[in-house]
Amino acid sequence: MTTDTLLPPACASRAIDDKALDQLFRAARSHNGWLERPVPEALLRQAVDLAKMGPTSVNTLPMRVVFVKSAQAKARLKPALAPGNIEKTMTAPVTAIVGYDLGFPDLLPKLFPHVNARAWFAGNEALIVDTARRNGSLQGAYFILALRAIGLDVGPISGFDPAKVDAARPLATTIAPTTGRVLILVWSMLTIKSCCVQQVYPNQRLHQRFVDQPR
Repeated sequence: MTTDTLLPPACASRAIDDKALDQLFRAARSHNGWLERPVPEALLRQAVDLAKMGPTSVNTLPMRVVFVKSAQAKARLKPALAPGNIEKTMTAPVTAIVGYDLGFPDLLPKLFPHVNARAWFAGNEALIVDTARRNGSLQGAYFILALRAIGLDVGPISGFDPAKVDAARPLATTIAPTTGRVLILVWSMLTIKSCCVQQVYPNQRLHQRFVDQPR
């Protein structure tokens, strides 16, 4: 598929080319194997910096990322993993633990200074959790695309025990601003690598409209 088969963009001069679309979406896969090649920390920081530029509601930016790289940290993480995810996680150059910070309202005076947005969340724990979960998940998707954009391959997984993962977190490195109470609730993990072995599943997607026609 090329951009010729898509609807013309509102401003064609701003559209990214087919090579970029393939790298981000059409040719990208969730990888299950890779070569033993380290991923520089500078690239991981670059991906986080890109992901945080994606939009979130009132600029809440609740996503927090913990990178697990050392053998010691991986050993702490191993008991939390589902059997099918152990080998790929233990051999991955980097595993990113992606969660969200429930203390995000404390940063809103700086991140969204136009109004007193922190007051909207005061005393409303349900709203805090809901906002953090939705926007943290959104940022996790941005993070996957950011990793692909800088040339890394990613394999998202969700088969793990969140409580055990959180207990393993102290041995890892956090690259993200945090609030005073640093509450990170894990919702997903990503195995990250710089050069993959082609262990991928066939590309299966629903070929149907995801948006109903106006009625």
